[in-house]
Amino acid sequence: MGWLTMSRHSMGGHATAKGYLDDQFTYERDHPEGGTRGLKVLASSCPANRVYYAAAQVTRDGIGGEVFAIVCLVLWNPRSASGENFGYKGMTENMGPCEAACPAAILDLLTPTTNEHALDWRRRSREALARRSRKIETGARIKLPAPVRFSDGHVGEEFIVDRIGRRVILRDPETRMPYRIGRFMDQAWTIVPETKVHKTLFA
Repeated sequence: MGWLTMSRHSMGGHATAKGYLDDQFTYERDHPEGGTRGLKVLASSCPANRVYYAAAQVTRDGIGGEVFAIVCLVLWNPRSASGENFGYKGMTENMGPCEAACPAAILDLLTPTTNEHALDWRRRSREALARRSRKIETGARIKLPAPVRFSDGHVGEEFIVDRIGRRVILRDPETRMPYRIGRFMDQAWTIVPETKVHKTLFA
C-alpha cells in the first residue's frame, strides 16, 4: 500500500491521526456468502504522530477472532502549505515493518501466529521495550556498540552519563566534554562494570 494524503477537512471530523485511523480500521460489512465480516481496533497508539500501532481483531458475524497488529507510517503537518495535513502508509505485522516500537499493551493483545515476518516484528518490538526500560544512573560509565564520530571530530565509545534536567548527556571520561546521541535509550549500549578496590587490612 502506498501513501494516502489528505487535508484535515477530509478526515471525517477526526481531530487526530489516531482517531482517523481507529475509525478506518473498525468496520463491519456484509459478506457475499452471507453474514458479515469486519475488523475492530482493540487498542492503538500513535506517539508523536509519527507511527500508528494497533491491535485489530477480525470479526465474523460480530464474533471476534484473530488479533493482529497494524502499523502505519504517519505524516502529520497541520500547517502544510500544500494542504496535505495528514497522510499514512499502512501495513500489517505480516509484512515485517521496520518500525518496531509497539507498546506492550498492544503486543499483549495479539493472538499467536506462525508468520515468520510477524514473529520477527514482535521479537524486535519486545527487544525495543526492554532497551527502553533499562535503568541508568547519573555517573554510570557506558560503552556504545561501536565508536561514534561527532560533529567536532571527536570519536568516542565510552562515556559517563550525566543529566541536565530530564535530558541525558554523555561526557567524555577524559575531557568531560558533553555529547548527545539521538534516541539514546534505543541504542544497544552496555554499562561498564565498576572496578572496586578493596582496602587491605593488616593485623
